[in-house]
Amino acid sequence: MDSIRQMDSSYSENGGASLVNVGHNSATSSSPTSSRYENQKRRDWNTFGQYLKNHRPPLCLSRCSGAHVLEFLRYLDQFGKTKVHTPICPFYGHPNPPAPCPCPLRQAWGSLDALIGRLRAAFEENGGKPEANPFGARAVRLYLREVRDLQSKARGISYEKKKRKRPPPPPPPQQLPSLPLQLPPPPPDILGSDCTSSLLPKMSNGEVRGTWAVYNEPPMCERYGT
Repeated sequence: MDSIRQMDSSYSENGGASLVNVGHNSATSSSPTSSRYENQKRRDWNTFGQYLKNHRPPLCLSRCSGAHVLEFLRYLDQFGKTKVHTPICPFYGHPNPPAPCPCPLRQAWGSLDALIGRLRAAFEENGGKPEANPFGARAVRLYLREVRDLQSKARGISYEKKKRKRPPPPPPPQQLPSLPLQLPPPPPDILGSDCTSSLLPKMSNGEVRGTWAVYNEPPMCERYGT
């Protein structure tokens, strides 16, 4: 706030030129690698200071209110390059008019919105208190909203912020179809199957040789005469 008081005191002594000079001094003292945003913010701050200097009656920054900011924005409309159709214009709501029309040129809403953002930051950087920031006044926010809605309808375009499309979720991993577990067939019943007896070695008389030969012998009682 001290820097703003210094601006106001030198403003009354030198007819208001000090506000622009302060912006100029800050530009020369800053590093040459300043960003484009910082350079634009400095030029906007100087332009607003020049507007206060030429105001009738002259205004000091500490007494500047939201109403004065609205006057400044309307003053800038004469330098606008955006065609804003009136409701009686045949191209009202047409985004790409096929022919010229006498509708007035205005500052685009996007330009005004960005300008207020830079001036709001510059005010606080030069010692202003956030609660006393005229560029953050409610009347200024309402005015910008009104300009946005008016130009959106007149120009047939939408100023709504586009939502970022989230990338689609990755597809779930493909699961192979579960096949039924096929168990091997059970071994053939050697003792009870007629088809397997042919696989066993046989004797010359046709009886099966080996362990299974006992099943072709007579019962024990007949063999021992009991």
